Amino acid sequence: MTIEKNMEYVVGVDLGGTKIATALLDRNGKVLRRVRYETAPLKSAAEVIDSLVESVNEVRGDFPIVGIGVASPGAVDTERGIILNGTNLPEWVEIPLQQEMETRLGIPVKVANDANVAAWGEYYAGAGKNSKTMVYVTISTGIGSGIVLDGKLLVGSNGFAGELGHTIIGQEGPLCSCGQVGCWEAYASGTSIARLAAEAVGSKKSLMTELAAQDGTAIGAKHVFQAASLGDEVASAVVDEVTSAIALGLKNVVHTFNPDCIVIGGGVSLAGDELFSPVLKKTKKLVMEPYRETFRIAPAKLGDDVGVVGAATLCFA
Repeated sequence: MTIEKNMEYVVGVDLGGTKIATALLDRNGKVLRRVRYETAPLKSAAEVIDSLVESVNEVRGDFPIVGIGVASPGAVDTERGIILNGTNLPEWVEIPLQQEMETRLGIPVKVANDANVAAWGEYYAGAGKNSKTMVYVTISTGIGSGIVLDGKLLVGSNGFAGELGHTIIGQEGPLCSCGQVGCWEAYASGTSIARLAAEAVGSKKSLMTELAAQDGTAIGAKHVFQAASLGDEVASAVVDEVTSAIALGLKNVVHTFNPDCIVIGGGVSLAGDELFSPVLKKTKKLVMEPYRETFRIAPAKLGDDVGVVGAATLCFA
């Protein structure tokens, strides 16, 4: 692989509970080479850091690296580069990751929460490219989010900004994983869709049951949207309820941040137009009239690369 003169190269690391994905990228956000390490065998924070450093050294080769970005799960103090409270990793609490990696690699390092990193990746090189203010929402087991406001990643005073899944859209309803009632996540996440579907089916006949049986799983969001597209009335009612809840959360997003682009990712977004069409229509109906033509809603573009792309290009933020 040829090293281009005057090109700035960066490394992005997407750290998760099951893997470390590390990639070399150019300034355009193009992935040039990548490696993957498994985190399951790692028994301590020191072993995790050893693997992070090793993965960076493996992908960098002889390329002149100007920076490294790391996406970490959990609460991250972005300003100091400290993992305050990670998830699904051994001893991943109060880890001065930026300092450790800079000392061992001799290259500037930026560390951020994985949802914020994903937001930046979609803004820099994905579905939000060329937007001014973009809000990224990932709808999966829960609802995660990140905000790029006037071209800058919004992290807040402690690195905790952007927890839109725990904004309130109701005063009653199911208990959220955070222990509160009324959270957007409790109404519109993939977990919530599965719960609503199970409640809706009961003793009724529905294609959702058949589709789930074919996969050998419980009914999930995929089966709900698939059955609705085939005309299943029970599934269609669930989709109507869920898309209304998503739109209600997005109404708050539009009125708060005035984004020109909202990017939706996560497993639920794979439903495609069955999700995006009603959500856009309902959101436009809910927001105040001056806002209705000020934003677009787009599916995330980077897929599994969103972490490494976002982390690497943090170096250009």
